[in-house]
Amino acid sequence: MLVELTARRRRAAAGTLLLAALLQAAPPVALAQSHKPRRAATEPTHAAKPADKPTELRDGQAESRLLAVYQLIGEGRQREALAQAESLARDYPNFQLAQLAVGDLMMSRTRPIRRMGDVPVPDSTRSIQASAVLEELRNESRQRVDAQRSRPPANTIPAQFLELSPRSRHAIAVDASRSRLYLFENTGKGLQLVADYYASVGKLGTEKAAEGDQRTPLGVYFITSRLDPSTLKDFYGAGALPINYPNPLDQSRGKTGGGIWLHGTPPDQFARAPLATDGCLVLANPDLERILRTVEPRSTPVVIARQLQWVAPHSVNAERKSFEAVLNAWRNAKTQGDMTRLLGFYAPDFQTYRKKPLEEWIHVLKAETRALQGRELHLKDKSYLRWTDSADTMVVTFGEVAEGARTGPVKRQYWARRGQQWQIFFEGVIG
Repeated sequence: MLVELTARRRRAAAGTLLLAALLQAAPPVALAQSHKPRRAATEPTHAAKPADKPTELRDGQAESRLLAVYQLIGEGRQREALAQAESLARDYPNFQLAQLAVGDLMMSRTRPIRRMGDVPVPDSTRSIQASAVLEELRNESRQRVDAQRSRPPANTIPAQFLELSPRSRHAIAVDASRSRLYLFENTGKGLQLVADYYASVGKLGTEKAAEGDQRTPLGVYFITSRLDPSTLKDFYGAGALPINYPNPLDQSRGKTGGGIWLHGTPPDQFARAPLATDGCLVLANPDLERILRTVEPRSTPVVIARQLQWVAPHSVNAERKSFEAVLNAWRNAKTQGDMTRLLGFYAPDFQTYRKKPLEEWIHVLKAETRALQGRELHLKDKSYLRWTDSADTMVVTFGEVAEGARTGPVKRQYWARRGQQWQIFFEGVIG
């Protein structure tokens, strides 16, 4: 019994050291079980044609199985780890981390493994490229593991989501520091995290400012459309969802460029390195397929942050109510046709679509107040998304409906805090 116990301890110790070498970290604590919150029972009606039978989704499975392999290694159960790694590599032959885990586990039978992909590399241009690929895989592995060790606290949301209209059935938030995309469902009880995925960002990181700078933008965006995969090159994988970069805040700061998409990977590549794109957000195809079937263009916000701040939903109530009082004051001024008070809410550098300045927008405001004919103005289906960096910005979406009317335009405003006052620097009709 003593011999058996000693052997078991040795295997466990060897497994811990092997896992530390694979992840290039201190001997790790046990990984959290990779858990995906329960999915919604139904999918949007636009997910597939009525006659089509939707294919089974396999989002998140490859990563969960890889983490299970790491877990077994940490427990000293290398034989089981190898069997599961080989199974994972068979099911996902283009998943390089799975292939690497198989190679390292087999190599560990003959000698100690100092780090992931611990193979002799001759000094040549080709080997330098191979070394760079291995380093990218090590970074990917660390990002995946760290994201599972540092899960968002239960029942929290990103601080940007002050209020989301029921018309926005889903929302997305990206934490670039963790290479992680979080998918939320907007329920009657508020935002619920339903899934999260590894995601790659720009080669040179974040905070895009110019065309071709190979950076991913930071801010509050919206999915604008869903591109048909049949019209795209294989490079984009399962499909693509463009976002509205540069948004009005970006434009006010002189940022340029475009063509920022959420998209997949080519058939021969399961995932890309954490920093690998020209500015887009790239997910594994099975994960992107879940996003494609779930989100709705135009109404789905996408918050991209260098690092997300997770807060309890009730903690943003004070901010939401404070801003709502400002928005209601704007609404009252417009209802009453008080142009002097109404124009006090607009910044001198205001612009709308086609860069129409405030001097021209005044004519629009006067026409809209005349059309009210004394009727009260109601704001329906309001969303407040706050973005704070060097400035404090509120992205507001609502339906503008006059008393007695059934419908009205859907508008989006961008407000900036100037001193102690909120002012509108952009307003436009979006639907």
